[in-house]
Amino acid sequence: MTDLPTPARSTSAASALARGAARAGGERARRVSTPLLGSSAAVPTRPTVAPAPAPAPTSRTPRPMKVQAPPSVTPTEPVLRAEPPTAAPLTSAAASATPAAPHTPPAAPASPTASATRRRPRASSDPARALVSQAAARSAAPRRPSAPQAPGVSGTRPTAPIRPTVPPRHRPQPVAKVAPLGPAPVPGPIRPADTEPSSQMRATAGLDLAELLEMAIALLRSVGSAAGLSPDEVEKQVAATLAFVRRRLVGDYSVDAFGFDEDFTDNVYLPLLRPLYSKWFRVEVSGIENLPREGGALLVANHSGTVALDSLMTQVAVHDEHPAHRHLRMLGADLVFETPLIGEVARKSGSTLATQSDAERLLSSGELVGVWPEGFKGIGKPFSERYRLQRFGRGGFVSAAVRTGVPIIPCSIVGAEEIYPIIGNMKTVARLLGVPFAPVTPTWPLLGPLGLIPLPSKWLIEFGEPVHTGHLGPAAAEDPMLVFDLTDRIRESIQQTLHSLLRQRRSAFF
Repeated sequence: MTDLPTPARSTSAASALARGAARAGGERARRVSTPLLGSSAAVPTRPTVAPAPAPAPTSRTPRPMKVQAPPSVTPTEPVLRAEPPTAAPLTSAAASATPAAPHTPPAAPASPTASATRRRPRASSDPARALVSQAAARSAAPRRPSAPQAPGVSGTRPTAPIRPTVPPRHRPQPVAKVAPLGPAPVPGPIRPADTEPSSQMRATAGLDLAELLEMAIALLRSVGSAAGLSPDEVEKQVAATLAFVRRRLVGDYSVDAFGFDEDFTDNVYLPLLRPLYSKWFRVEVSGIENLPREGGALLVANHSGTVALDSLMTQVAVHDEHPAHRHLRMLGADLVFETPLIGEVARKSGSTLATQSDAERLLSSGELVGVWPEGFKGIGKPFSERYRLQRFGRGGFVSAAVRTGVPIIPCSIVGAEEIYPIIGNMKTVARLLGVPFAPVTPTWPLLGPLGLIPLPSKWLIEFGEPVHTGHLGPAAAEDPMLVFDLTDRIRESIQQTLHSLLRQRRSAFF
């Protein structure tokens, strides 16, 4: 039979049990980084439920654990802390009947930050079920008002006290003093001094216009003097220019169906060409009496000079030298009217497209029409072939003259071959630019823009005797042999006249 323990031995066993329980509680507190606190200043934490000891047949039982309500709670999750167990004297019967509580290790925290503030229960075998249970516990936990943390306690995050919202102080706005209503002021009469600024502005504007007009007149006079005009001619030209500006402003001018603007031609276009005609090329004209004073006529001339300045000088000669001051309506190639600005000026000055229908319309209306049958072959030939006429085409100009019954007047021009002597042709450049030829002259492109200045050659223009076609009848225009015969006759007349003029000219430049 086993002997029962004595009372002294029971007391020592109870003391050992209490010391072991204290050490176990301290270990648990240190593992969760929470210091041991007394009951007076306990930090809230989640209580750890230990297995309850078996009931013993004695009057003194172990002291139950006290769970203190947490003084403060974090905004997101409630935190509870358990008071560590304290040692209590046990009777011999309790010590002998109550075994020592086994040590329960704390559950592993879900995250490093959460382990410093709370202890989580043991994780379930199913991770998804554990996450669902944790989320449900957070949402079901009640929120409690926060309380100030005890001084000297660490391990919890302090919460800043909430300051009450103070409504802004009302500042009364100053009230403007309103003057008592009285009778409205009656505006007085307008004094002359009130109108002085507007009249002064009108006077200034009028003075500026007058000054600008005087400056324009002075410029025109200086240009006319530089062009070699006499004082009477300068004043006449100035007056004509001012009258032209007035007509343009009021729209007092007319344009025909082909775009010819007679007012523009007489007051702008021809005056710009006259210095070149009389001073630079010093043109001499003969046979002007062969041009009819009225009615239609076809003027046929040779073409040369790289740039078609011979047609412009012929136009000035017809207008200025003829007693009736007739306008020469020239027929031009497609390239002339496709070129910007040049095509617009050509239309306004009386030129039109070189087509059979346009030529017949002009001749039928009684206009003096000019044509240069050589075309680009004439102005693009080299200097070594100067004054040698190229082919006159198919004789389309002769057909137009025969069909309308107007005379054909041959015209010979000497001097245009020397203004831009062609010594070469850049065919590749011409193909890239889409032009018939790209000339090389002694001054172009060697001198750059200076190479565009024509050389001051001496010009001679002679109008031959007219070849009448009225007796042939319109049906003769359909006879190709008659048309070719007239074409060769006109070409041979111009060639013979060129040789004669070259013998008369002493020098190419004098």
